Amino acid sequence: MRTRSRAAALAPALALLALSAGCAGNRNLTDPMVRVQTEGGTELGVSTDYGVVFLGRSAARGPVTVEATFGDGPSLERSIVEPVGGGLFTAAMEIDLPRVPVSFRTPQAGEALVIAGRDAAGTWERSTRVIADERVFGLLVEPVGDVLERREQVGAGVFRELGKDRRELVGLVSGRIVLDGRERLAVVGPEVLWRLVAHRRDLLRRKPWVYREDVN
Repeated sequence: MRTRSRAAALAPALALLALSAGCAGNRNLTDPMVRVQTEGGTELGVSTDYGVVFLGRSAARGPVTVEATFGDGPSLERSIVEPVGGGLFTAAMEIDLPRVPVSFRTPQAGEALVIAGRDAAGTWERSTRVIADERVFGLLVEPVGDVLERREQVGAGVFRELGKDRRELVGLVSGRIVLDGRERLAVVGPEVLWRLVAHRRDLLRRKPWVYREDVN
């Protein structure tokens, strides 16, 4: 594992959001799940087209180290926690991380989704489905066993499959709730994720990614 320099406050140039079809396909073959390490502990986040997004349960301010996985293994990127609003947080990365598109289409009841997280053994995935309950504002999905009982797995990504090796982020698992004696997973979904885009509204004024020889 290698450690890289402190991240400057840089964001992707808008042109990078319009990658060629071939490049976009390669992006979707990478792993967008990241581990977010702060002074308060570790949680999960997702690297998206608009930056890394996480729930800030371990810390809402201060320094942060983001562990991302490239083709040659894990890498540590240092930055600062930035509040996005609506309970979401981000951290500016100096380099372009493996990433995934964000969806702003709310999943429908019964829709199949995938929950993904990462621990010391690597990235794990579980299938789930959307549950409709008009008493709850936001997104609910079926529980996926005990894999989310560990505190550091908060913020696991919830994805919609788009086809072979392609998916988009629809939310982050924020916790468990019990309704009528049944457990459900609460998800911070599209109704809040738009704030991440608004936070990056100045993309055109930002510099492009920094080239570094230690990044393959």
